[in-house]
Amino acid sequence: MNVLIFLILSVGLSMAAFLPQDAELTKFTYPFPVKFHEIRVKKKVYKMAFMDIQPQGEAKGTVVLLHGKNFSGHYWERTAKDLLNNKYRVIIPDQIGFGKSSKPEAFPYSLQFLAKLTHELVTKQKVDKYILVGHSMGGMLATRQALMFPDSIQKLALINPIGLEDWRIKVPYKDVNELYQIELKNDETKIRDYQKNVYYDGQWKPEYEKGIEVLVGWTLHKDFPRIAWNSALTTDMVFTQPVVYEFKYLKVPTLLLIGTRDRTAIGKGWAPDSVKNELGRYDLLGKAVIKDIPNGTLKELPGIGHMPQVETYDQYWKTLSEFIVK
Repeated sequence: MNVLIFLILSVGLSMAAFLPQDAELTKFTYPFPVKFHEIRVKKKVYKMAFMDIQPQGEAKGTVVLLHGKNFSGHYWERTAKDLLNNKYRVIIPDQIGFGKSSKPEAFPYSLQFLAKLTHELVTKQKVDKYILVGHSMGGMLATRQALMFPDSIQKLALINPIGLEDWRIKVPYKDVNELYQIELKNDETKIRDYQKNVYYDGQWKPEYEKGIEVLVGWTLHKDFPRIAWNSALTTDMVFTQPVVYEFKYLKVPTLLLIGTRDRTAIGKGWAPDSVKNELGRYDLLGKAVIKDIPNGTLKELPGIGHMPQVETYDQYWKTLSEFIVK
C-alpha cells in the first residue's frame, strides 16, 4: 500500500500546478532581463519584448534566436547559455502576439513584416551582422528574414521549421473566425495531449511540463480571448504563407536540423482522413527541401520529434554548435 501511495504521489507531483498568466506575462519570469522595443503602426504603439545577453569579454559575434508558434523566447534558455559560454552575444525577441510582447486586437501579421521588425530590433542594438536561428514557426520567419536581409545574416540555422510543405493544397481553409473558435477551446488537457502526440510520439515526461506552462496559464486568465485571437491571426499567417517555394533563393550558409519523427503540420487537425498521414512527414521533407538550398546542409536526428532541443539536447547542441562556432 505504501508503494502504491508513493507512485500515486509521484505521478501527481510530475504534473505542474499552473498559474493564470495575463496577456503580456507580467508575472512570468524570463531567464534573462527583458527589454522592450517600441513599434508604431497607424499611430498605435506596440511593445516587442526581447532579451539581449552579452558574454564576458569580447563577443565573437551575435546569434539571434527566433521562437516557434507555441512558444516564447524564454524556452531558448539552455541554448543561450551555451552560446554565451562560447563567447557569443545572444538576442532573443518575442514576436508581436507572443510571450511578453503586445497582443493587438488588429495587426498586419505577415512573415515579411515580422522579419522586418526583428531586423530593425537587432540593428537598433548596433548589430550589423548576425547568425539567425529559428525553430518551428521561427524557422519560417528566419527563412524570410534571410531572403530579405542577406547582407546582414552570416549563417542560417533552421530547427524543425514548419512551412516545408504547402498545406493549402491538401487542407481545407479555415478563416480567422473559425480558427478563433478552435483556439478558445484550448485547455490544459488539449495542450498537453497535442504536444505529447505531435511532438513526443505519445510519450510524456515531467520535464515537458515546462513547455506548456505559459500556454496553459493563458487559458486560465481573463485575457485568454485576446491570446486566442492573436493565435488565430498567426495561424492564418503561417498557413497562407509557406516558405517551401523560396529556399532556392537563399544565399547564406544554411543548416537544416531535422528530428525525423516530427509530424507537425498546420491544419492537420481538420484535414481529411485520406491525407492526414501525408502531412508533416519530416523524415521526407528534410531530404526534399535540402535539394533546393544552394549552400545547405541537412543533419537528421532519427527518432526525434519537433523539439530536439528538449528531447536530445546534447545531440542537438553538438550539431548546432558545430555549424555556428566552427
